[in-house]
Amino acid sequence: MKTFAAVALVCLLLPTAIPRAQSSSLQPSALSPSSAQAASPQPSGSAVTSSDLAKIDQRVTAAQSSADNAWMLVSAALVLMMTGPGLALFYGGLVRQKNTLAMMMQSFALMALITVLWALVGYSLCFGEGTPIIGGFSHVLLRGVGVDPNADYGGTIPELTFMVYQLMFAIITPALITGATAERMKFSGTVMFMALWFLCVYAPLAHMVWGKGGLLNATLGGQFPTLDFAGGTWC
Repeated sequence: MKTFAAVALVCLLLPTAIPRAQSSSLQPSALSPSSAQAASPQPSGSAVTSSDLAKIDQRVTAAQSSADNAWMLVSAALVLMMTGPGLALFYGGLVRQKNTLAMMMQSFALMALITVLWALVGYSLCFGEGTPIIGGFSHVLLRGVGVDPNADYGGTIPELTFMVYQLMFAIITPALITGATAERMKFSGTVMFMALWFLCVYAPLAHMVWGKGGLLNATLGGQFPTLDFAGGTWC
């Protein structure tokens, strides 16, 4: 009777003891947590932080470049509107009625003429590296002028944007002179005179004041420190 009771007790306890032994043998990490942690590599906190900071810095730089580029393009558009229709309507209202249309056409024609000259050689003569008096021919036909910034003139905007912005001033400057020749020169004579004035007067002066190595631009390698106040130069 005692033997039968012992055998029955063993039969009852054996099915519960076997799964516990199997589970303990299949999960060694529960018995040794330190070895399990050592086996699974943990990400380095410093590496993740530096990577996140680098991504944030890139996003900030991209946002700054986009904002600067957008503001420069808006400014260029505003200066262009000062020439046409602003200056065209202003000068057209100062002359006699029969010359109003001709006076307005001079402003719009100069917008086209100076844009072509600027793309051909004007930008290079103004902002290319050359002598202290005038720039060289490194950017003829806008060669080398692309989306990459020019650190000398604008480190956060494409050089194309800088080129377009400076073009607006190259357009409006000779257009302002047409007020002095109103009703005194023919249209063809005005166009020829403004083309020569742009190449012989505007380009050298723009290079001397704004260009790298210009005589009056001590900030970028010139000899005399000057500040330009949109028409008034202070030495």
